[in-house]
Amino acid sequence: MKKILFYILFLFSLNASSQETVYPAPKQDKPIIIQNATIHVGNGQVIENGSVLITNGKITAVGKNLSVPSGASTVDAQGKHVYPGLILPNSNLGLVEISSVRASSDVQELGELNPNIRALSAYNSDSKVINTLRSSGILLVNVVPQGGIISGSSSVVQLDAWNWEDAAYLTDGGIHFRMPLLLPRPRGFGGGPGGVGGPAQPQIDPVKLGLEQVDRMKSFFSEAKAYNTETKHEQTNLKFESVKGLYDKSKKLYVHANTVKQMLVALDFVREFGFDVVLVGGSDSWQIADLLKQNNVSVILNQAHNLPTMEDDDIDQPYKTAAMLQKAGVLFALNDEDGQTRGRNLSYNAGTSAAYGLTKEQALQAITLNAAKVLGIDKKTGSIEVGKDANIIISTGDILDMRTSVVSDAFIQGRKVDLNDKQKQLNERYKHKYELKSPF
Repeated sequence: MKKILFYILFLFSLNASSQETVYPAPKQDKPIIIQNATIHVGNGQVIENGSVLITNGKITAVGKNLSVPSGASTVDAQGKHVYPGLILPNSNLGLVEISSVRASSDVQELGELNPNIRALSAYNSDSKVINTLRSSGILLVNVVPQGGIISGSSSVVQLDAWNWEDAAYLTDGGIHFRMPLLLPRPRGFGGGPGGVGGPAQPQIDPVKLGLEQVDRMKSFFSEAKAYNTETKHEQTNLKFESVKGLYDKSKKLYVHANTVKQMLVALDFVREFGFDVVLVGGSDSWQIADLLKQNNVSVILNQAHNLPTMEDDDIDQPYKTAAMLQKAGVLFALNDEDGQTRGRNLSYNAGTSAAYGLTKEQALQAITLNAAKVLGIDKKTGSIEVGKDANIIISTGDILDMRTSVVSDAFIQGRKVDLNDKQKQLNERYKHKYELKSPF
């Protein structure tokens, strides 16, 4: 009972200490024009000394020498850079607050087969992490469940909302399949099964076990296909219902895989079922880039700031992979899955890729328009083009450079959002306590 009471008090304290005075912005009520800026459209185009007109949450004009509508609010971005809002394509945002505190984690369900689990319904729009991402220029996030082999469905959320219903930008856009490793693991270390000090355990072939799991998943998808071709059902099967969109490609199958063996099995799903497959992780995708291009498989590179997957890979391979996929014509997006930065290094991962073969605009596209294409939201967002949602950030410097990028303004669907966050509040608190002045 004491334990339960502790968890209840802890959860209450999380809500009570969140950024109470940072409210979601009201709907845009008058035109906004951003002037005199260097506009990075997100599709490779750059407009010097340009302007962007926002009306009713949409981008209605982009270019030079735009006329200012009557009653419009003007934002002078002289010397600054305007970008599309950044998109984090794979995250547990709003599902995990503090990873070491079990009561603040609602990211996974029991069992290995949970396609009917919806990450969106567990999304906490009051998470303290959200505002720190907005300060980094991230305005849209794909929220992904974890656990099991089929974890459930992910949804894209916009980061200025009262609740998960308001946050929903793309609901249940894809099913997440975590491919078994399909590689033998070294045994005999760490005191685990069969290790030092542990009782002898029967040898299990991890490759055989993984292939058996893959066969079970193929059987599941075959049964689900048969179920969803029926016009009438005696009983409703929620697991089969939840994957219906995979067969008409209204949903994507996100396969979490890094090694070539895993990715080749993922290609079997493309050939056998015709799914729209996205590889998540894909650290060795450069080795089969031509195959991925031929099968229209896109990739989310989870973590550029990392060691290579295989021992004989180049030590800087994670930095070069994006440029190799770009050269092969594979659609890819960049991500930041580091549990410490929680997505805040997204633009700097892109900056690293720009130092290892991508151009600056290609690297930007990998966290804006490319990410929108991978997630299936590119008709609404991802670039600063007429007709799209006004998801826009303004930075004092290069957004890919941690030394100069400071996001001064952000707009989500035309609403100018508050960029205050817990870290900034703590900074101000202790500057006040010790009577410090800002060096800038």
